[in-house]
Amino acid sequence: MTALCAAVYTGIDRPLQLETLELDEPGPGELAVRIEASGLCHSDLHVMLGEWSERPPMVLGHEGCGVVEAVGEDVHQFAPGDRVVLCWYAPCGECARCRAGRPWVCLNTRANSSLMPDGGTRLRRLNGEPVRSYLAVGSFGQRAVVPASGAVRVDGRLPAELGALIGCGVATGVGAVTNTAAVQQGQSVVVVGCGGVGLSVVMGAVLAGADPVIAVDISAPKLRLAGDVGATHMVRAGDSAGAEVAAILPHGSDHVFEAIGLRETIEWAISLLSPGGTATLVGMTPEGTKVSFDPLPFTSAGRSILGCTYGSCVPDRDFPRLAELVMQGKLPVARLIAERIGLEDVNRAFDQMRAGDGARRVLIH
Repeated sequence: MTALCAAVYTGIDRPLQLETLELDEPGPGELAVRIEASGLCHSDLHVMLGEWSERPPMVLGHEGCGVVEAVGEDVHQFAPGDRVVLCWYAPCGECARCRAGRPWVCLNTRANSSLMPDGGTRLRRLNGEPVRSYLAVGSFGQRAVVPASGAVRVDGRLPAELGALIGCGVATGVGAVTNTAAVQQGQSVVVVGCGGVGLSVVMGAVLAGADPVIAVDISAPKLRLAGDVGATHMVRAGDSAGAEVAAILPHGSDHVFEAIGLRETIEWAISLLSPGGTATLVGMTPEGTKVSFDPLPFTSAGRSILGCTYGSCVPDRDFPRLAELVMQGKLPVARLIAERIGLEDVNRAFDQMRAGDGARRVLIH
């Protein structure tokens, strides 16, 4: 049993509570990881606001990178000292989806219930009360025990703060372009929303050779960031935004990525498509959100809508590739970091996220 400090979700619209918890040793098929860095993601905020149903108490954080401290029985692919990026959708590796090379829609993962594969949790309060780890990660704690399938070894030279962002936002955004939508060189791309995921979509579009790459956001600082990471055009969201996009792409865009998760922006993103174009929905909506659109332009002009989860990533394949691209300077992920914070600053950082300030804040343990 190991003691650690963690930020614990205790109920809807309450500040996260800093607590000392106890962590079990890793069991068969599990790793003990010392968390070095964790990104703060809007998915965590959805939980805190009650927009997604989760049962407290729970250690939030799912965008993590750290160092293996111990391995459980039957774990041979990792050793103490390995740097790992954590995967919040630990796949079973055995179901039909996993065997088909689609682990991002694994049929048997318990991670969506924030549980380990055996249905349990490895964290508890000092009084013995079980505490779940969000998406079987819980990277707002100083340490975690995770399924071996929920960790991917990366080059030890990769800075942990950048590895953390690969674990969710970067994998989702870049993967949305390269995996889900399979954008081709020379195709046009519009990105609606320039938070951490949207900016990663921009980086993925640049990597794929898309042209033009149009970024749309209400925030001027985020649009400047979009230009910094490769967008060719920046459009301020508002009444004239549609006309500005149409002036650049009079026939519509080959690809539109919605990276906010709001009904209004989803409906608007769909309206920007060219004949034969594809809208990829990347932003996560609150539960129960309904969207309406006219289906005729989709059937009459071959348009498509795709749903994207985790950038359709195969973590064992894609995380090391992304890490290598980051270290080569081809993915300027460091530009996403607005601030590095300590655990004591986590609630203030979420207040800033709610206000739309900055792309990503990273918790450094």
